Amino acid sequence: MRKRRASVASQLDRGRRAARELEPVAGLAERATLELDRVVHERTRLGIVSALAVNPALTFSELKTLLRTTDGNLSVHARKLEQAEYVTCIKYFEGRVPRTEFRLTPAGRRALERYLDHMEALIRATRAR
Repeated sequence: MRKRRASVASQLDRGRRAARELEPVAGLAERATLELDRVVHERTRLGIVSALAVNPALTFSELKTLLRTTDGNLSVHARKLEQAEYVTCIKYFEGRVPRTEFRLTPAGRRALERYLDHMEALIRATRAR
């Protein structure tokens, strides 16, 4: 009976120590989540910003194909990024065909860099445990 009590006590102690060790990680994860840019964090918008980060410009059709999304979905997310001033939208005609071209703004590039820094910090903190 004594062995069992000692075993239970040592397990509780180990559990408490593990919880104390994880507190900083939980705090970091919570802070980083709170600091994440919700405009960039959404999957489709992150895809748009990421694609524009490695291309000088992409047309609506190119983004639609690349992200495998619908016209309406892409339009809504692109508009949200445009309102945040993370992308610019240029509309023009190529012959008689209307074209829409998107470019990442400096503010958009900074937002993506901050987002990636937050994600990298979360990954490092999680792997460190």
